[in-house]
Parts: sequence; structure tokens; C-alpha cells
Amino acid sequence: MRMLVATDAIGALSSRQAGELIASGWRPSADVSVLPVGEAGGAFVAAYAELAGLRISTELVDGLIVTSGVGSNSGLVQVLGSDRGTGIPFGQTSRPIGEAIAALIRTEAPPQLVVDLAGLWVHDAGAGLLAALGAVGDRPLDEGVDGLVGLSQLDLAEARLGETQLIGVVPAAERDQLLLGLRGITARAGRESGVQPELMLRTDAALEAFARLAAGSQATIGGAGACGGLGFAVLALGGRLSTGPALALSSPTGREALRGLDLTVTGCSAFDFASRGGGVVSAMAEAASHSLSPCIVIAGEVLIGSREMRAMGIEAAYPVRESTLDRPSGDVSEEELATTARRVARSWSW
Repeated sequence: MRMLVATDAIGALSSRQAGELIASGWRPSADVSVLPVGEAGGAFVAAYAELAGLRISTELVDGLIVTSGVGSNSGLVQVLGSDRGTGIPFGQTSRPIGEAIAALIRTEAPPQLVVDLAGLWVHDAGAGLLAALGAVGDRPLDEGVDGLVGLSQLDLAEARLGETQLIGVVPAAERDQLLLGLRGITARAGRESGVQPELMLRTDAALEAFARLAAGSQATIGGAGACGGLGFAVLALGGRLSTGPALALSSPTGREALRGLDLTVTGCSAFDFASRGGGVVSAMAEAASHSLSPCIVIAGEVLIGSREMRAMGIEAAYPVRESTLDRPSGDVSEEELATTARRVARSWSW
């Protein structure tokens, strides 16, 4: 029996830690591959670092958590700020991400640089990021979308990455998000928080003017609006966008792990109706369907019906703990997860 375990972080356990504990329920009788995988955000960095063998360092810079890592063929950058609010963060800048990118390129210049774009709550289409890399305009680029109002000149000549290829990692739900217009980020965020139509129009116009000057051909591409428009900045720099699961599954390790599968096991902290387990669970269910293997979920807590599960391509889901909470935490111990895996393995072994 050949199987793949590719789970999101579960509670305080990283993807790799949770995966190895789940795999222990089937070993040694099954041939089990464990693939670290995470969605954009905190869990992604640990998973990708383990997958790519990166040396990770973290520091606090002006109240932001800046994580960077390097390996033989790739680098990684993530900047985490405060929790996201509602509405449009008019004055928030993406400059810290650009500064972290510039610092790593100056010291390491990896062939490939993976940037987690989900850590800052911004709405400036990456203007601050480009400013940190050397872009100059006739309006301030690092004062949020408010600073872009009236922009008429923009010079990207100095915003260079050398030979480094940039990959922006975004949540799966934002992979096709548009930047401008009625389905763009301003219209969506503005409607959700009741922003006045006049202000929404001014904000969208400022983003449109900036995007036209930076790389007009990239402004209408799906994903350009991801993470407050940071997806656009990556595209403007000649990079590409991906999700965390897609990056893991397309790696040499991921492609090998997907061959000849009899069973796929994924997991998350809380498998509920609202989130449906997040991007990792949905990505692994889709990957399992392509490999014609059943997919099951082991989660800290399960609060979703069988009909919804099956619509996702999940055969069954098993909780580590029963929950009566409105907001499940999914926090479990190593022993609890390993014990659950052994119990589930008795029904999914052949």
C-alpha cells in the first residue's frame, strides 16, 4: 500500500510534525510519504523551509516579524504584521516586504525567491514594495493607497531583482482576485465595510493610474489583486504567483510522492463548514482525485457534514477530539494525534 500524508499545521504542530505523527499510524506496513505543505501565512514558512531545506532566521523589525531563509537553490521571505481589520487600510504600506526582499538579494541573491504575500494588511498594489526596491514616482509610493492619489510619473528602472526569479505565494481563495473594477479589491473591501462610493472610486482610480504606469498589461490578470494588490507587484517585476500547496505539489518531492497512490491523508486544526479545512485540505482533495486515490481528513476537530465533505472529494473525516465549541481551536497533543492515526489506519489499510 502506497500513501501520501500532506497535512496543514494541526494546533501547535507544524505540517511535518503532524504528518509524521499521522504516518506512524500506518508504518511500517505501508509505504508512506510525508509532504510538508502550508497555505500562505504563518504555517507556510515552516512547511516550505522543511521542504526546500532552508536555513531560517526571524527578527523583529519596527513591530513586524520578518522571517527569511536561504538554501542552495532558493530563498524565502515573510513579513507578518498585526491582525487584519475590515475595510480599506488607506495608509498602510507594503514597503517592509520590499525591504526584506532587497536585504536578502543583497546578501544572498538566490536563483529563486519565494515571498509569502499574506502577512501584511495593505491596499497599495505593492507600491511600497516597489519603492523599497528602487522605484520612484512623483507621489509618495510608501504611504499606502492614499499616497498614490495624483500619481502621474513612475520610474521602475532601478527596481531590479538581478537574476532572481520571484514567486509570490497567496491564499488559494485569492489566486484569481482582480485588482481593479467592480470585482476588484477596492469594490469588494469597500462594499463589505460600507465605504462611501466616492471614496471607493477615488481609491480604485489611484490604483488604476499606478498600475498603468507600472505594468499596465499585468493589471487585469487574475491574481493581481491578491493580498491587497501585492500580486500585481510580483507580476510587474516579472515574477509569478502560486499557492503554498501548488508549490509543494509541483516540487520534485511532491511529484514523486503523488505517483501510484492508494490513499491520500490530509488534515487541519478544524475541519468546519465555514473554512472547509482551508486551502491545504481542498488542494489535497483535488490532487487525490487526479491520482484516483481516496482522500481522508484527520483534524483536531470536525464540524462539517458528510454531504459537504463528499462535495469536496473527501471520503471521510476523523476528529482527534469531539467539540461542542462555536469556535473550535483544534489544539491537540502529539499523543492524541498519533493515537487517532492508529485508530483510523485500522479502517484504511489493505
